[in-house]
Amino acid sequence: MLLSNIRAYLFDMDGTIYLGPKPISGAAAFIRHLQENGVPFLFLTNNPSSDADYYSKKLNGMGIDATPDNILTAGAATASYLVEETNYRKVYVLGTPCFENELRRTGLTLDDSNPEAVVISFDKTLTYEKLERACLLLAKGLPYIATNPDRVCPTEYGYIPDCGAIAALIESATGRTPRFIGKPSPDFAKMALLKLNAQAGHTAMVGDRLYTDMEMARQAGLASILVLSGETGKNDLEKAAYQPDFIFDSVAELHQALTAR
Repeated sequence: MLLSNIRAYLFDMDGTIYLGPKPISGAAAFIRHLQENGVPFLFLTNNPSSDADYYSKKLNGMGIDATPDNILTAGAATASYLVEETNYRKVYVLGTPCFENELRRTGLTLDDSNPEAVVISFDKTLTYEKLERACLLLAKGLPYIATNPDRVCPTEYGYIPDCGAIAALIESATGRTPRFIGKPSPDFAKMALLKLNAQAGHTAMVGDRLYTDMEMARQAGLASILVLSGETGKNDLEKAAYQPDFIFDSVAELHQALTAR
């Protein structure tokens, strides 16, 4: 795969475009370059704690011109999966109020007493009571879905537990593992490609994580571009089962490589 063959881009956000409230240096300039040259792109995030409206406003505040149509969250993808691919309409949820509203908007009912499935997510409102209820329901055999497998969420003050860490806690208590909808699921990539009207063979996934961003690229047939501005360090690459197609310190260096051609 050559950089010159890439016609569309999918971008992770946390650790790739920004860290917490701070943009990665050069990210705004690179996105502006793509816009000025008519290159289609989409922001993908496994962080379902907020919706596309929130993320577009966050990006705009960093000088990055983005609308909700430029963003696909694991929360929105999970809601779509539940509505389009299952018969579950009443769900017990571990998630933020924003994620709960995302599910409600698609017609799902949040039910603590008699749900048809358990859905977990990155949840900064997590309590022991919510964990206890989820474990008791899963012990009864209810279907189990999760937004994303990320173990940690990068912030400007360090890495904090993400949905994958919550799932690991629940697995330790119940022996159950969920079906993950977000990256690295190739279904998430297919949703993104459909939204962009792009072909996998000419689309790149740009991200900072080997086990989500780069693994989704591998499974979905996308070019994989790893940036070292987030979770993955050079030492992690030595132990990786697969190497990304391209590695850059950040999206600023990717921008330089593209404009130097």
